Amino acid sequence: MRLVYTVGLIALFLGAVLRPTVSRATHVRAGEITTRRLPGPSLTYEITLTTYYDEQTGKQAADDANRYTFCFGDGTTAEVERTIRRFINGRTSSVNVYRTTHTYPGPGAYTIGVQIPNRNKGTKNLPPPGNSDQITFYVSTTILINAALQVNSTPVMLNPPLDSARVGQKFCHNPAAYDADGDSLAYRLSKPQEGITNSCRSRFIPAYLDPTSFSRSSEAGSTPTFTINPQTGELCWDAPGEEGQYNFAFIVEEWRNGILIGEITRDMQIIVVDRPNKRPQIQGGELCVEAGTLIQRAITATDPDGQPVIITAYGGPFNVNSEGIPFPNGQNIVAPPFARLINGGIPQAQPASATFSWQTNCNQVRTEPYDITFKATDVPPRGTPALVSFATLRVRIVGPSVKNLTARPTATASGRAIQLNWSQYTCGGDSTKLIIYRKEGCTPFTPQACVVGLPASLGYQEIARVPIGTTTYIDTTSLRRGVSYSYRIVARYPGINGGVGIASTEACLELPLLAPVLTQVTVDSTGTTNGRITVRWTRPLGLQPGDLGAPYQYRLQRATALDGTNFTTVATINTNLQPNVVDTVYIDRGLNTTANAYRYRLEFYYTGTNGQLTRLDVTDPASSVRLGVTPGQRQVSLSWQANTPWSNDNQVHDVYRSRTGPNGPFNKIAEVRVQGPQTYVFTDTGTDGFVADGNTSRVLSADSNYCYRVMTRGRYADAKLATIGLLANYSQINCATPTDTTRPCAPRLGMDSLNCANLTNESFCNETTFTNRLRWQSTSGPTCDPNIASYKIYYARYVQDTPAELASVPAPTMTFNHTSLTTVAGCYYVTAVSQRGLESLPSNRVCNDACPALALPNVFTPNGDGKNDLFQPVRCPRFVESINLIVFNRYGTKVYEGTTPTLAWDGKATDGTDLPSGLYYYQVNVRYAVVDRNAPAQVLKGWVQILREGVSMR
Repeated sequence: MRLVYTVGLIALFLGAVLRPTVSRATHVRAGEITTRRLPGPSLTYEITLTTYYDEQTGKQAADDANRYTFCFGDGTTAEVERTIRRFINGRTSSVNVYRTTHTYPGPGAYTIGVQIPNRNKGTKNLPPPGNSDQITFYVSTTILINAALQVNSTPVMLNPPLDSARVGQKFCHNPAAYDADGDSLAYRLSKPQEGITNSCRSRFIPAYLDPTSFSRSSEAGSTPTFTINPQTGELCWDAPGEEGQYNFAFIVEEWRNGILIGEITRDMQIIVVDRPNKRPQIQGGELCVEAGTLIQRAITATDPDGQPVIITAYGGPFNVNSEGIPFPNGQNIVAPPFARLINGGIPQAQPASATFSWQTNCNQVRTEPYDITFKATDVPPRGTPALVSFATLRVRIVGPSVKNLTARPTATASGRAIQLNWSQYTCGGDSTKLIIYRKEGCTPFTPQACVVGLPASLGYQEIARVPIGTTTYIDTTSLRRGVSYSYRIVARYPGINGGVGIASTEACLELPLLAPVLTQVTVDSTGTTNGRITVRWTRPLGLQPGDLGAPYQYRLQRATALDGTNFTTVATINTNLQPNVVDTVYIDRGLNTTANAYRYRLEFYYTGTNGQLTRLDVTDPASSVRLGVTPGQRQVSLSWQANTPWSNDNQVHDVYRSRTGPNGPFNKIAEVRVQGPQTYVFTDTGTDGFVADGNTSRVLSADSNYCYRVMTRGRYADAKLATIGLLANYSQINCATPTDTTRPCAPRLGMDSLNCANLTNESFCNETTFTNRLRWQSTSGPTCDPNIASYKIYYARYVQDTPAELASVPAPTMTFNHTSLTTVAGCYYVTAVSQRGLESLPSNRVCNDACPALALPNVFTPNGDGKNDLFQPVRCPRFVESINLIVFNRYGTKVYEGTTPTLAWDGKATDGTDLPSGLYYYQVNVRYAVVDRNAPAQVLKGWVQILREGVSMR
């Protein structure tokens, strides 16, 4: 996963503000940027640029590198002065520190970048060769400011980025990154960047070459590699193939609670030589201890050439920076006391040995391990560069367990209670909390070394959190007699990555059984006013003669609903617990078991020394079984539930059905094995799966009402109640009528349609209304309802339209005459409707179309004698909707245009004047009443002779 940030104004051109402070700086070897948020409400960060300069070929530029411009990622910049310049590696290089503070305007993601001109010369994988001093140096760091992150610092890199390597040997580097906040770190490769002139932008150097471009093979003779371990950060080039100077970059990602909250880019340089020297060897490992343990870990290193070896170490527990200088008070990156490396930093004959020593304490507990990076450096003869190897020791520090946890029964004003006690816990500060967990049943569990918390598979639930100084707790939450309760305590440490400690040993206690136990709440009859429930219970378990004073008393209480709490006393039964006396059953009458479930509990009283009845205990409540029914398509779905102190899971429940109503008889039709709370269900499709009492299998009808009841079986989980056996309880009776959504089959439709070829010129003469005659047939199928009550006829004037309901006729009529039509054109379909009112799918769609016809004369005499005065169709025009007439004289001039439902031109021009006798040409556009709304008009063209002045046409 990569972190992508969008920061406004980051590409702001800053002109001369970003000008370099020297005209030709050629000195930068490596560097990175780190940040630290300062305490307080403001979003102020301390930002540090650490760079490494070439003090041989670039000394003049290094002398002049007194200030550089920081781009803060929020659109602002500042010039920052150099605060530290310290020479290293025999004054061939220097480490330089530029530090400033900056306050950000608000939450967001910000990328801080610094551009330095220029890199030192001679870097082989930044071609062209010898011109790396013409490439600027650029590093950046991205931070996420978020209120949920609280105060946060980026990781610091405690191992300098300058090392030597040998041709043909695997080279490794570890930055020894450490995050003071305990965030998780991950590593990935990147590429060196260069700044873009006069801006806060950068880009990957286009000419950059992967180091393997300069490799011939790995140390073992296989394909060369260039990789970084995503967990430890160990970067390895296996193996350099040419002498020279090389730069590469990698990114350290900072993660918290699965969210990427920042990343740092380190751009570093190594020098590869080809000398007869082999790198030393050193081993790491993993270690986990409880806080307070003194760690004394021997670290050994060897050299294949037999040369002396220097062992050094880097990591947050040492609380020193990459120069070996302690962090100032108030800025410690780890809580004291700090770790030491005894015999580190000095040449030793091999095998060289140093001791990693760290007196841990509770302030150092955290979720993430501490990574200790050990570095072995050989000491070759003068003139041969030293080689190095790295190894990582991952150290986890976990909190110890709470000690001496005990549990004992007690009593409070609210009833049953268990009191816990333990030794005072001192590992942690005031913000450390102790989490108390509980579960039913004793669970032998011994945590393995350094396994913290409680596995979820054990089933413990948190019931309380108490301050670190607490040594006692009283649990009063839903405790039941005869049940064993297991308790454990786990410490939770403060801070974002504080984590939890090792779980305490178990304290397990069973509350004694001195009270009765409910064993049955069964519905005997169902009714709104005469419902009846039988309640049964045991005599007090564990109560021995003489334990308490007699006489005794049961008080049965009832509440409404499965989880009702409005208990009222419905029966008081006095008893001396004498044998053969029936005192453990009560029939509760006059209930509305149709609408309600009922919940019962039993109080038990004894006679105290003062002669007064005193309540000893009360049973856990138990409800009646509540059955629900849901009608479906020729089926009924059942579901039931109960709220009882015994479990009805993993038992067989019986389902009963009556086909004749709530008064029965009821037949058992199924045995349902329920596995858990979601499996108290059954669907009745009419099949009888239990025929010992008669086979009542038959398809369920929507015309019948079916009634059901369920008998559940249950058992107490506690072994001491196993002798009670299975507990059987009936639900109330509940009835339902199945639905039936079976539709009739779609009819098959036919119609008397016109045959245009058989029509004569006189067909439909003088007819103004028409009739379409429909006829259809019913169809059948195995999934169709044959009980048809009526048919619906649907009609659409045009084929493009959706038919709408036209009429309905009762079955068995299967014809219909659609009358009073102005045209026979139209489309139809028919549906069948069942006696339940369910409509079939549409029948086939049938359409009728008109047979258009129109003929025009070629002469008329508009002389007013009443004979042939109009230019109009001859014989019998059929199904004409509209006519548009355009008339031209013999010179092509339009003299008339008009549109009418029927053609009847009187020989006048458009302006109403009579046209003279003569030959005229016409174009008639005719639209017919056909079934296609979009049918084009028919175009008729011809000539007509107008005759006036005494001419009469007979």
